[in-house]
Amino acid sequence: MKIISLSILFALSAHIAHADVTVPMHLVDDKGNTKPAGQIVISESAYGLVFTPAIEGLTPGVHGFHMHENASCAPKEQNGKMIPALTAGGHYDPQGTKRHSSPWGDGHLGDLPALIIGDDGKTTQPVLAPRLKTADLKGRSLMIHLGADNHSDHPAPLGGGGSRLACGVIRD
Repeated sequence: MKIISLSILFALSAHIAHADVTVPMHLVDDKGNTKPAGQIVISESAYGLVFTPAIEGLTPGVHGFHMHENASCAPKEQNGKMIPALTAGGHYDPQGTKRHSSPWGDGHLGDLPALIIGDDGKTTQPVLAPRLKTADLKGRSLMIHLGADNHSDHPAPLGGGGSRLACGVIRD
């Protein structure tokens, strides 16, 4: 009986460890105002983490998408100007590469595939982050940037992506 109970406990703990994580996303501005923009569900797969958005209210086109180092979406002052969601910090980079790269490359671990927003301002297309694991999520945030991201530091730093448009804190 004891062995069966332990087996059930281990099976349940494995299931809990791989439960989906839902991240509410909000449009952000320099005053700290937010407006709901949907959610992103993060699931673990054999190939890495899958980020499945249900996002609306964004400008159509390609948008940079990253996991940032801090669990905050509040604005912060930089060079005398309030910047939306700056308390999220930079792209998650636990190995200290200080290099922007592709989701499958060797730069920031928080570099994710771009999100493509349709003409209706919505997206539901999942993206895969092959280098991330569920354990990497704790204490982080997700960020959608205005504009595309070429996953390089050239010709512009951080892929040429624009300002912080939408942010969500990852809660465990």
